[in-house]
Amino acid sequence: MFEQAVAAFVQEAQEILSELEDLILGLEHEQDQATIDAIFRGLHTIKGSGSMFGYTCLARFTHHFENAYELVRSGDLQPGKDLIDLSLAAQDKMSEFLELGGDGPRAESLLVSPETCALIDKLTALTGAQTTAPASTETAKTGAAATEKRTVEIVFSPLSDALCNGMRPDLLVKELLELGSGSVRIDTSAVPSLDEMDPTQSYLTWHITLLTEQDRAGIEDVFIFADDADLKITEHVADEPKDTEDNAPNATASKAKSAPGGAKTEHRQENIRVASSRLDDMMDSIGELVIAQARLDAVSESVTDPNLDAMVEEVGRLVLGLRDATLSIRMLPIETVFGKFRRVVRDLSAELGKDVQLVTSGGETEVDKNVIDRIGDPLVHMIRNSIDHGIEASEVREAEGKPAQGTLRLSARQEGGEIHIAIEDNGAGLNHDAIRKKAIERGLIDEDTELTERELNQMIFEPGFSTAAEISSVSGRGVGMDAVRTTIDGLGGNIEVQSKQKLGTRVTLRLPVTMAIIDGLRVRLGKSVYVIPLSAVEECVEMDMTEKARTSGRSVLQIREHMVPYLELDPLFAQEPSQEHQRRVVVVRVDGQRVGLVVDDILGQGQTVIKSLSPYHRDLPGLGGATILGDGRVALIIDVATLVRWAETQHGANIPKVA
Repeated sequence: MFEQAVAAFVQEAQEILSELEDLILGLEHEQDQATIDAIFRGLHTIKGSGSMFGYTCLARFTHHFENAYELVRSGDLQPGKDLIDLSLAAQDKMSEFLELGGDGPRAESLLVSPETCALIDKLTALTGAQTTAPASTETAKTGAAATEKRTVEIVFSPLSDALCNGMRPDLLVKELLELGSGSVRIDTSAVPSLDEMDPTQSYLTWHITLLTEQDRAGIEDVFIFADDADLKITEHVADEPKDTEDNAPNATASKAKSAPGGAKTEHRQENIRVASSRLDDMMDSIGELVIAQARLDAVSESVTDPNLDAMVEEVGRLVLGLRDATLSIRMLPIETVFGKFRRVVRDLSAELGKDVQLVTSGGETEVDKNVIDRIGDPLVHMIRNSIDHGIEASEVREAEGKPAQGTLRLSARQEGGEIHIAIEDNGAGLNHDAIRKKAIERGLIDEDTELTERELNQMIFEPGFSTAAEISSVSGRGVGMDAVRTTIDGLGGNIEVQSKQKLGTRVTLRLPVTMAIIDGLRVRLGKSVYVIPLSAVEECVEMDMTEKARTSGRSVLQIREHMVPYLELDPLFAQEPSQEHQRRVVVVRVDGQRVGLVVDDILGQGQTVIKSLSPYHRDLPGLGGATILGDGRVALIIDVATLVRWAETQHGANIPKVA
């Protein structure tokens, strides 16, 4: 049970540290009291809980960090750039302590390491200078009133199962007594007889009389992580009893997290923490249920029974609802990723000596957690590229009539079954001449090859491609954007690039909202069935083979007023050439260009459960997984983007470039 409580503490601490970074960065723009209070509460929670769950080295370090924000909270220290820089460094150090897994030789070594000691010294110097600084007359008067000693009566009763969740009332009482001097009395009247006692339950109530200069908010902070305990605080000043709960001496507050200084009666949101592996197992079971439902559909089509048809329809409706509910549990707002980049932009701008602001929008857009887990690194690569290569130095921008501060915009929105993530800067834009020259040098194109702007833009994703004059710690090795495309392809998405010199660049990632169950278009090629993700499909048209014979070998099909290049799948999948005279073309979009995939027939669309391929087949180009059809057969899922690129470069397919 205690191990579970420790795991819960670690998870909560990680969440608090992530929130702390956003709150600290927020102080650069607005130094409001609510943000300062939230930072202090987070630090106090980690310090108190760390001591309780065997992370005392973390708690000892956090104590110095907390002291600084105690002064900020009281108005004795202003959160300037120095404090914000130190706070971010301290937040990183707290993460290091947390990753060590509790106290031990490594945690002790980290606590006394030169880097940690230097950080503690800087925090101490910052806070110490403020505590010894002379105060104005008004400040002195305020301080005198604030430090007037008072007697405080505290009655604290944990919930019966609090000990099972790791609460240590003795540590809370010890921390209280550090605020002054006092006495402790324990009420044992609720303790049952030995034969009725449950040793895991709490039966005691603590009565503490404390003589202290600390205000009520400081006392409440001791109990900030003791959720759902019965807590009563009564203050006595100048021998006159005064209860701060609206002069109601017998008032009892049900403790819940809230802003300091206010009544702690905030309603708790009913949430539970569930391991992501359990959600994955649940999604696998739903996938099997979808497959079973497809088989049931196939059976009902072969049996004429109105009752069975009605039951199949009802089961289908329930399965669809269960699928959507399960998928919604796995969905997370993309703000969980966007929020991390404020620190990236801040640090990188300082490293490169550039003035760059980050503007985000659409953070509430929800995406599957598997997409969230894998999208972070590609976005970091593109943000680094935009700041290093795209956005100019302030003096260059001013010389060109631009604002000295560059802007990097990160946005997200959902369109159907896709999420579109855009990274846009107002920098120099892509240098198409330099890209073309580098492509010729690396043998990617011939000197007389004519490329459109779209094709030149796509060159930046080639392995090892870089136009940087020299390699730096930020970029220049040509591996970042290649890694971006590899990851996006693995997610079943694609990338579009738009750029204008001296105006900026916009990179749009198109990704599936979910990777577990997709809507797929089933197509037939010979006797085999394949599935094309419906999100990649633009339209389906007929293809008369006699029209193909009139194209003089050019793999181009005219669809209304547009010419669309097409790709025959038979040779790519090592199948015999089709002998059918009437075939179909599925028009998809890859890297901003429409491409037709020629198949024998279109069988319909429906829910498709994605199953991973074996390790021996996982790296085959053009395949994104497999699924099981209603009749029990296995169908391969086509990864449209990688299939078309592989066909163009590796398989010698003749796909004309149509702008």
